[in-house]
Amino acid sequence: MYSSRGTRRFVAVTMVTLASTAVTVAQIRAKGPTATESVARLKAGNARFVESAAEALPIDAVRRAALADGQAPFATILSCADSRVAPEVIFHTGLGDLFVVRAAGHVADRSVLASIEYGADHLHTPVVVVMGHESCGAVKAAVETPAGKSLGPNLDYLIKAIRPAVERAASDVDAAGLRAVILANVEETINDLLEQSAILKHLAESGQVTLVGAYYELATGRAHFSEPVRMPRGADTRVSRH
Repeated sequence: MYSSRGTRRFVAVTMVTLASTAVTVAQIRAKGPTATESVARLKAGNARFVESAAEALPIDAVRRAALADGQAPFATILSCADSRVAPEVIFHTGLGDLFVVRAAGHVADRSVLASIEYGADHLHTPVVVVMGHESCGAVKAAVETPAGKSLGPNLDYLIKAIRPAVERAASDVDAAGLRAVILANVEETINDLLEQSAILKHLAESGQVTLVGAYYELATGRAHFSEPVRMPRGADTRVSRH
C-alpha cells in the first residue's frame, strides 16, 4: 500500500510537472511551424535515421508527461500500413511530433479523410505528406490481380481504389515498373484528398496547409519528397506527376 505521504508527494510532483510541461505544448502551438520548416525537419530527421538507424528516438518521461495535456504535431503523414514503413522511425521523431494515419496503399477512405481533416484543421499541422514506398504490396496486388477476379469485398475495394494509378502509369510512355505505379498512386491519393474533402481543399487554397508527396526506399531508408502541391483558389484540384 502507498502511504498517504507518498501519495501526496507523487500527486504534487505530477501536478508540478504537468503545469510546467503544459506550457511547452502551448508554446509549440504558438510557434506554428511553416510547411517549409516542417518538411525541412522531416528531411533532417530522415537523414539522421539513414546515418544511424539504431539511434534511440527522442522519447523521455518529461516529454510523455507534457503530452498528457495535449498534442501539437508539426506534420500529418498518410502512409501505407506496411510494417516496414513507420513514419515516426523513418523521420526520427518522438511522441507527439507527427499525426500519423496509415492504411494499406494509403487509400483515402472516409475514415482516413476524417483523420487527416482533424490533423490539418483542428491540430493545425501545416503540411500533409502522402508517402508511398518501395515494393508496396497493395500496389503490387492492384497491378497483378486480373480485372474481374475477386479477392473478397474488402480487398476488392482496396484494389479498385488503386487501379487508377495502375492505368495512369500504363498510359505514361516514360513510366516503367512498379515504382512508377507507386508514384502515380501517391498523386492519385493527393488528388483524392483534395477532391473528396472540402475542408482540405479550402485549407490548401488558402495556404494554411501544403500537400507534399514522398517515396520511401526500404533498403536505403531514404525518403524522397516531391515539390509542394500549389493550389491557387478555384484551380483544378488534379495534380500532375511530381
